[in-house]
Amino acid sequence: MMSEEVCLTCRRPKGAQKNAKSQLLHCEVCAEWVCRDCVQTIEENAFAFLQKVPEILSHQSYCQLCFDQHVVPAADSYREVLERAKLVYFFFASQKRAIPLIKKAKDRIYVKDCLDRDETVLRLAFQAAEQNHNAVIEAEVVGAKVRNHAYQTSRWSGEGIAATVDADKMERSFI
Repeated sequence: MMSEEVCLTCRRPKGAQKNAKSQLLHCEVCAEWVCRDCVQTIEENAFAFLQKVPEILSHQSYCQLCFDQHVVPAADSYREVLERAKLVYFFFASQKRAIPLIKKAKDRIYVKDCLDRDETVLRLAFQAAEQNHNAVIEAEVVGAKVRNHAYQTSRWSGEGIAATVDADKMERSFI
């Protein structure tokens, strides 16, 4: 006797699917059957600012359990780091200003092939926030024109050093 394939979430058997859109798929994490109505997906660019997206977050289809267990916590953490990145202080190498430095990272951070300057700055800030720093110092952001036959565009790259600065002193110095 063969066991019938049923959706893990709604428990509908494969034969009960009314149309081709409701066919059963495998969850790519646990390999359980999930119908198209119940399958959970993540957008292609959902974790765009991560340097390397973990394999568990690179699948196309998830059952509800795997989605809640793996994707939801990672997405919450990602959004929290992105919000912190938006508050990161950014100092260019050309700026001659006293920075109330608490500590700085040993290694430089880099980004390449960004579409515009703002994205480059935000990606550098995201890397600093991932390392629990609140500033990027000695930053350099450079744009280069890229020509593809008759079409021209720009590609941006940047580098800097993640650092932690005294936020209270920074706020007082701006007033």
